[in-house]
Amino acid sequence: MKIAIIGTGNLGKAIAKGLLKNNSVQSLYLTKRNIEEIQSFNTYENVTITQDNVEAVKQSDIIIFSVQPTHLEMILHSIKDQLSSRHVLISTITGFSIGKLEQLLGIETSIIRAMPNTAISVQKSMTCLCGNANGQIQLEKAKVIFGELGTYLEIPERLMQAATVVCASGIAFWMRLIRASSQAAIQLGFDAKEAQELAMYTCEGAANLLISTGNHPEQEIDKVTTPRGCTIEGLNEMEHRGLSSSLIKGMIASYDKINKIKTDQL
Repeated sequence: MKIAIIGTGNLGKAIAKGLLKNNSVQSLYLTKRNIEEIQSFNTYENVTITQDNVEAVKQSDIIIFSVQPTHLEMILHSIKDQLSSRHVLISTITGFSIGKLEQLLGIETSIIRAMPNTAISVQKSMTCLCGNANGQIQLEKAKVIFGELGTYLEIPERLMQAATVVCASGIAFWMRLIRASSQAAIQLGFDAKEAQELAMYTCEGAANLLISTGNHPEQEIDKVTTPRGCTIEGLNEMEHRGLSSSLIKGMIASYDKINKIKTDQL
């Protein structure tokens, strides 16, 4: 595959790292205004670093946009004349709808929206996908890319804002929970390095249990809670302090914010 990433910031770099780890690209163009920040990719023979978005589009078949929403429209105008039927456009831009992209590029353009998260750099992203009519025809290409970089789920576009909160912002929410668990472990007597290892690998194990078994979380909770035991004591204290409600309210607050951002852009 010949891929260009337009706007190689944090997410763009994470996607690039994941693609290169899998050796799944014939050529990879990375663009950024300040190319000094991505010079580390120069060590790969099949990677070209450039400030020239037009050249990147000319040399690629799949174009992944990972820029700030305020910059996207200007970039699309600059490359529009270089697009042809062979191009598949994948946008990771929060709040930029397929309809708005079609207004700028035409409905005949193959457009796919993707919402990965930064775990894509270690091939563990949960990526949500949707596309316009022509994008649906090309969706298998996106599934191949993001399937190699983690897990994907095809969803209707109306759920893309919610997916951003659950999956993209969700990385930060889970990091904060791991951090809190680490802090508790330190208070219980472990040093900082041990505490983080205990927290992150326990988190990984919990997720893998659900992935492997398909069980509901409560089924796995029941296996480690005993009458008058320490686990149920801790769980009940967390719930009394608002663990679940705080997480839910936080995610809803993020969702309200992302919808406000979308409204402000229109």
